[in-house]
Parts: sequence; C-alpha cells; structure tokens
Amino acid sequence: MAQGFSLKDQLFNREKVRYLAGLFHRAMPEFEPDAFEARVMAELPALELKARISWIAEVLSGTLPADFAELDQVIRRALPPPLDPSLSDDDFGDFIFAPLGELVVLRGLPAAPAVSLDLLEALTQRFSMEWAIRPFLNHAPGETLARMEQWTEHSSYHVRRLASEGSRPRLPWGQAVGLSLTDTLPILDRLHADPTRYVTRSVANHLNDISKKDPDLACQRITAWRAQEQQTAKELDWIASHALRGLIKAGHPDAMRLLGYDPEAEVAAELRIDGPVRIGEALRFSCDLQGQAGQPVLVDYRITFLRPGGKSSAKVFKLKQAQLKAQGLSLEKRHALKGNATTFTLVPGLHNLELMINGRVAATAEFELLPEG
Repeated sequence: MAQGFSLKDQLFNREKVRYLAGLFHRAMPEFEPDAFEARVMAELPALELKARISWIAEVLSGTLPADFAELDQVIRRALPPPLDPSLSDDDFGDFIFAPLGELVVLRGLPAAPAVSLDLLEALTQRFSMEWAIRPFLNHAPGETLARMEQWTEHSSYHVRRLASEGSRPRLPWGQAVGLSLTDTLPILDRLHADPTRYVTRSVANHLNDISKKDPDLACQRITAWRAQEQQTAKELDWIASHALRGLIKAGHPDAMRLLGYDPEAEVAAELRIDGPVRIGEALRFSCDLQGQAGQPVLVDYRITFLRPGGKSSAKVFKLKQAQLKAQGLSLEKRHALKGNATTFTLVPGLHNLELMINGRVAATAEFELLPEG
C-alpha cells in the first residue's frame, strides 16, 4: 500500500540535513558533517515537523562555537546567496534554514539581542524568520518593534514582509506575543503601500487577525489608507477584501460598505430547495433576486447543521458576487453533503438554510437531511 504524502519528510530529511552540514563545513572546516548528519538522523524520523526544527537547532548549538559573536560569523559564512530579489511572491525559501532562526533565539536572545536581530535580517532573506522573531517581541518589545519599523524600508521584500508577518497577532505556528493591537499599526501603515503582493498579503492577513478582536479598528485602517492614496486602488481593494474576509462572512455592515456592498439595499429574494436530501448526496437550491438595476450584491448562504448531542452550528458559504440586472438575478447551487468527512459529522434531521445578501438574511427555508442510504 502506498504511503501518503509527508510534509515533514519532504522539508526535513537526510538530503536536507546533508546540505546544511555541507554549508557549515565550508564555513568552518573543523565542523564534522558526517557526525552532524548521523546525530541528527538518529532522532529525526520519530519527530514531528516543529520538533525537527528544534532538534536540528539543538544539535547545531552543541556543535558550533560557544561564543555568540563567533557563532554569528560562522552562520553568515554558511549562508547561501539571498533568495531571488527579482521575484515578488511565492518565494518562501528553504525550510532547512528554519533551525537557524531557533538557534539564534536559543543562543542570541539572552546574549546579544541587537546582533541577533541583525542576523535574523540576513536569515529571513533565505527563509522567513517569522517564528524566530516572536520571542524577541516578548523579551524586548520596544527594541524589536523599532527594528521592525526600520525593516519596512528595507530593499529586500523578504525583510519588509517579516516586519508585518512576524508581528501578527495570530501567527500560525507562532509563539503568542503580548503586543496590543495598536502596537503594530505603524508597521502596517507603511507596508500597505508596498509594491509586492508577498508583503501586502501579509499586511492583509495581519489586519484580518486584528479584525477578529477589534472589527472597528480594522475597518478604520482600510478607510484611512484609502484616504492616503499611497497604494493603487486595485491593490488596496484586494487588501481590503482579503483583510476583511472574516467580517464579510459574519455580515459586518461597515466591512460590507468598504467593499462596495450596501447592507441596507432593498433586494427581494425568493429561495427554493429541492428536498429532502440524504447524507452523501447534494443539496440543490435556487433563488431569484429583484432590486435596483446595477445594485452590487454579495450573496452568501448559511446552513445551520444539527450536531451530535442535540446541538447545532452554522456555517457560511460563498455563492455569488454580482450586480443586479433589470430583469433580476437567478442563481442555482449544488452543495455536497459528504458523509465521510473527518472534521464534520452530519446528523439527520431538520436543517435550516438562510440566503444572505450584503450581510443580511434575505430568505430562509428548511430541508430534511435523511440518513445515508
């Protein structure tokens, strides 16, 4: 039986470890690449992805110079050339350099924070140091934020992105940081006008994180940036759409307005469901919308699912973004109701479907979900 894809084995394996060992051997001839590879590989296969990063950093720490100033120079000599500066997106770098960030945290944070930040600036041009910067934000927030504000003007878009991505309130896989939501606004205010999508995507994700705790603050930043006109209208529209996606899904009226959808628009809706439907089949429904011609509409639908134990939960799904025509707008949808999903268990019974237009419920209908036949 063929084995499934393993991300941790693709990113951290013997070949990658051997490559890293070769870089350090060239930078420090007394570094023993075979011994390093053997020690790392003795434990690596049993470890999960983030544990592999920590383990490689630990082995490096016990092998490289104890003095951090000397270690700093060895790491710099070992680094390959920076990532291609002519690109502007989808160039995350090689994961095998992630342990170097953890090594800097382990050895440099307590010994030489300023020098460590210099080194992270160099490292992030080979692989994003967004996880490694987080302990510095907790240990010395003022100094680290000041450095990150300087990075917003760096010639490398990888360094500029680190200023936003590394300080995100809810960075995936990242250590939690004790910053307030407003602490990083000066960084976002500068980077929202960046010419590279790699950076503006991070700004949008950062603002999306903020929106989950303070929706008004997120909407206010988009409004302010539009008034400043430092970014092209097209790119700022993209940033707004990406940053406010959670609020749009929740029907937040100010977010709707910022994307050009009037939550108070008078739109009549008729909703029809073909039911009942069995688990494993598809729910089919259609709707007719009538309103002022040219009216922008964002049409979503929300299904309230029965859950085990008699509880219920609602999920919002995208349907259509359009402008109403004089004759109205007709839509159809086929929504698969899979019975073998590993993350969501379908329960037979009466379910509710709501049609949402510009964040407001415009029509509702019920359908019976039958057991899988």
